[in-house]
Amino acid sequence: MTQAITVEESRELDDKTINKIGIPSLVLMERAGLKIYENMLDNKDLDLSNVLILAGTGNNGGDGLVVARLLATHGYQVSILTVGNPDHASEDHLAQARICNHYQIPKVFMNADFNKFTTLVDALFGSGLSRNVGGDFATIIDKANASTAKIHAIDIPSGLNGDTGDVMGTAIKAISTSTVAYPKVGMLKDQAKPYTGKIYVDDIGIYRGNAFENE
Repeated sequence: MTQAITVEESRELDDKTINKIGIPSLVLMERAGLKIYENMLDNKDLDLSNVLILAGTGNNGGDGLVVARLLATHGYQVSILTVGNPDHASEDHLAQARICNHYQIPKVFMNADFNKFTTLVDALFGSGLSRNVGGDFATIIDKANASTAKIHAIDIPSGLNGDTGDVMGTAIKAISTSTVAYPKVGMLKDQAKPYTGKIYVDDIGIYRGNAFENE
């Protein structure tokens, strides 16, 4: 497996790729969403006949919205549950939400019966989570874990610390995870394995190393 990076390194690489090299963040989000969609098709343990995207309001949620659109436009049944304060949504998340609205992808709410879905996509938090999960997020994570649906996580299972692999209050138990660019060091620790499941590493055009230092 490729070399793992810390949460801070991940943040710095994102910033460098977007602001120094000049690849727009929406382009990276589109690439991530396409890779995640392909990982889900590849994973025969996932039944994609009725999928629910659990989307936070940040860019991790935006990746999930790209997956929702790709599923919908390829004939899969998919719905979206957005968790978090919409006033704090990232610009890229809002752009993807508008696209999902154009395709009239159904929305559900916190009281939805998760057992009627075959697969849940965890797009609640990225790898930068720094405090214990609480409120609606903890409720949704626990509800997802208790459901009969299998879970595919985006970047890192929500609630898992990207550096230590420790559970921060509660965490998604996924059967597979699409991690973006590089695995985060915490994901490869023994205590994280019951939460990450099979790890896919998705190359979306974010690179580290001496060969790229001067770009």
